[in-house]
Amino acid sequence: MRTAIRTATALVSAVGVLSLTACGAADTGKSNDVGGDKTVKLTVPSWVGAQANVAVAKHILEKELGYKVKTQQMGEVLAWDALSKGDIDAVLEDWGHPKEEKQYLETKQSVVKGGDLGVTGHIGWYVPKYFADKHPDATDWKNLNKYAEEFKTAESGDKGELLEGSPDYVTNDDAIIKNLKLDLKTNYAGSEAAQITAMKKYAKAKKPFLTYWWTPQWLNAEIDMVEVKLPEYKEGCDADPKKVACAYPHTPLQKYLNADFAKKGGEAAQFLKNFKWTTDQQNEVALMIADEKMSPEAAAEKWVKENEATWKAWLPKK
Repeated sequence: MRTAIRTATALVSAVGVLSLTACGAADTGKSNDVGGDKTVKLTVPSWVGAQANVAVAKHILEKELGYKVKTQQMGEVLAWDALSKGDIDAVLEDWGHPKEEKQYLETKQSVVKGGDLGVTGHIGWYVPKYFADKHPDATDWKNLNKYAEEFKTAESGDKGELLEGSPDYVTNDDAIIKNLKLDLKTNYAGSEAAQITAMKKYAKAKKPFLTYWWTPQWLNAEIDMVEVKLPEYKEGCDADPKKVACAYPHTPLQKYLNADFAKKGGEAAQFLKNFKWTTDQQNEVALMIADEKMSPEAAAEKWVKENEATWKAWLPKK
């Protein structure tokens, strides 16, 4: 997540995954099965906020526009490849992948922009507020070595732990640690769900921890987190993955469509281009899925019933 800000894992998140079905055969972004041209194929990222996007879009496409929506969970880079081939029709939340954008938007022209999602994403290093309140200087990277001992775990050995999520997430953290000469070691929980479990366990015990984390994220409503100030992000500071020594940017999250689907996808394509909501609205659905343990389908149905004025504006004009 940054220039290539965050690549979602193909592992299924335990906090509420949409029903998955196999993708149809690739042609031009259309499917020859389960309804032919009235089928829309969407990728489901592993984190709950992105699942909320797909759940709401799926509900409206099926209930209001008469489409059949097929979903498949995959990592973000794999999703770009599938999008180019027409194996999926749209990606509804992308955190920035310059390499794939150049390859598929500019060179192959097989993918086109679908517009802003309306949500701004940001990644950073965070400590819980109860630790920051006790040690205010811990929120500056220059003082992290002072607290490395407190962040140690069995997995991090003689260094402080920087808790990570999935190993499939693309991060700059190892480079940042090396280039800033920090006494830290990354430790991957394995998935967003496993990372959340670890964070909740630490928070319950009021134990110090340092973690790679992001906003928007529903857990931020439960665990009060404070961002550690890394060297200021400046355009191009993350261009060389080995030399990164700066913070992550704030990134307006984007939608992308298969080029043929964008042209020939009719009301479905237009609806997905129009789909745009706020961070609070996304978090509302994500909280229902992850915290209230509702199915994505039930959460989407509830939100759609209560927010007609919002989603009606997304429907194609007749």
